[in-house]
Amino acid sequence: MRDSARRRRVRRLAMGGAVVLALTGMNGPWVYRFSTERYHQYTIDKPEYKAANGHWDIVRFPERYRLNTIHAALLHTGKVLLVAGSGNNQDNFDAKKFDTRLWDPVEGTVRSIPTPADLFCTGHTQLADGNLLIAGGTKRYETLKGDVTKAGGLMVVHNENPDKPVTLPAGTRFTGKKNGRTFVSKDPVLVPRAKKVFDGATGAFLRNDPGLGRIYVEAQKSGQKYQTGTQDNYRVRGLTGSDARNTYGIAQKLALDKKDFQGIRDAFEFDPVAERYIKVDPMNEARWYPTLTTMSDGRILSLSGLDEIGQLVPGKNEVFDPGTRKWSYTKGIRQFPTYPAVSLTQNGEMFYSGSNAGYGPDDVGRDPGIWNVATNKFTRLPGLSDPTLMETSGTVLLPPAQDEKYLVVGGGGVGESRLSSRRTRLIDLKDRNPRFVDGPELEKGTRYPQSSILPDDTVLVSGGSEDYRGRGASDILQARIYRPSSNTFDRVADPLVGRNYHSGSILLPDGRVMFFGSNPLYADKADTKPATFEQRIEIYTPPYLYRGSRPALGGGPKTVARGGSATFTSAHASSIRTARLIRPSASTHVTDVDQRSVALDFERTANGITVTVPRNRNLVESGWYMLFVTDGRGTPSRARWIRVP
Repeated sequence: MRDSARRRRVRRLAMGGAVVLALTGMNGPWVYRFSTERYHQYTIDKPEYKAANGHWDIVRFPERYRLNTIHAALLHTGKVLLVAGSGNNQDNFDAKKFDTRLWDPVEGTVRSIPTPADLFCTGHTQLADGNLLIAGGTKRYETLKGDVTKAGGLMVVHNENPDKPVTLPAGTRFTGKKNGRTFVSKDPVLVPRAKKVFDGATGAFLRNDPGLGRIYVEAQKSGQKYQTGTQDNYRVRGLTGSDARNTYGIAQKLALDKKDFQGIRDAFEFDPVAERYIKVDPMNEARWYPTLTTMSDGRILSLSGLDEIGQLVPGKNEVFDPGTRKWSYTKGIRQFPTYPAVSLTQNGEMFYSGSNAGYGPDDVGRDPGIWNVATNKFTRLPGLSDPTLMETSGTVLLPPAQDEKYLVVGGGGVGESRLSSRRTRLIDLKDRNPRFVDGPELEKGTRYPQSSILPDDTVLVSGGSEDYRGRGASDILQARIYRPSSNTFDRVADPLVGRNYHSGSILLPDGRVMFFGSNPLYADKADTKPATFEQRIEIYTPPYLYRGSRPALGGGPKTVARGGSATFTSAHASSIRTARLIRPSASTHVTDVDQRSVALDFERTANGITVTVPRNRNLVESGWYMLFVTDGRGTPSRARWIRVP
């Protein structure tokens, strides 16, 4: 009976194959492609394929809730904050249409959140109380050369009066002493008083160092004839007497060149419980494309960005005190390109991998190193391969965080370069003399790789493109799992959606990974058809969730102090092999300095396990974490939310 059934099945398959071949002969490539796609779908949906490679699914948002997601953060409520601001759409910017969505992956619900400013290309990080700090964003969209009608640029205003600062309103006119041309300020500017300088040995007065203010100015009328080609001193119209003598402007070339984006000083906290933005004191510097990251004392460091006149912030970094909600400058000057990948080390210093998102001179602040913020000392780290191809690379602290090993993935040339790197680089900061070494090569040069730490001590690396913003249809529809224990990549199921610029990924509490964004320039290989922003959210379910049952945790406290222990019930205690605290992600522009996975010591009890949190506050920063346990097969539990005060 079994043999006859097998013979009937063979005959059906043979007949089906003959039909496909016959149709292919009559209809050519279309039928072949259709049958190939059907077979591919059949293959990737097979249980054994999913168990080995995982599976991708697209989340279907109602059309009215879709948006150009630029930023995403997992909140301790389990919901995901999706932030677009104006969404790289100047029509939205001009209409002051700024968007945020709050998505519940469990319930499948989405709601709109009133958004107080253009948080497009802002910075963000998790705070100790569970709020999300958001700072910076967009004041003005770029204007490409050829579209600029009025000559303009940077005016540095000097104040030589040591007794009082000077405030100049928007609309202040500056007239060149040599060129005679007049330029008008677009915003008000506060110029601090001059600083008196004395001889350290004798105490004798030496000079006044003028206070400096920076302001964007442009010509009163359109046309090339209003451009300037050289530096000039500018008198401030409307000032008289000593004010006129002490206050003046200096500008280099004021021209019809491209005008970059401009940043804002605004800062907010997003409260996940109240589900609203709360305004806090603004930063001292306007920033567009800044990185926010936690320091040893729990304050938040704000780095880099383009300022209110569209220039790279000149190395003036600052910190946010969550207690006072105020900002103050750090010691000294330290300049980085925009969105630098800077994170806290276990000795309290900051590690800069060299990864960044793209704005800034190619010879300023691009060397990787260790930075002592208190002293402003920066120690360069050697061995980085493809050092000129670090823009749009990704950096991830490998699990477990105690090992203090970092993986740097791919990258590209500065600006709109077509060059991209196949390299991965590893560095062990616990080495006596740490240096970068090469890891396994990627199949293709990769810009914008998305990387997420998984609960089983592996890292999912997916997407990206070979060329700048996916030019030439160069999106990479591939995903791999990196295994730190063997320093190898395993190819897994291919994503369904290409991801390049303005993309990222977030580990969810159920162990899946969500992917968002992508902002390609073109929709075709010939680079002739403008592309649209990728609004689809995609979810990757790793192989470990196709292995049947998974361990579970119950009970236990919501808060565990550093060095403290907590007991949870589990019917699967005997099978548990690891326990990990994973910090929730806040991701944008392939930059996610928040994610880290901390190994916990644990003991089995009669009814579960007791876990112990490490004492080092630089390893376990204050805040909310997802507690995962995994069994002997690497299958994780659903996360329990734990707060470390």
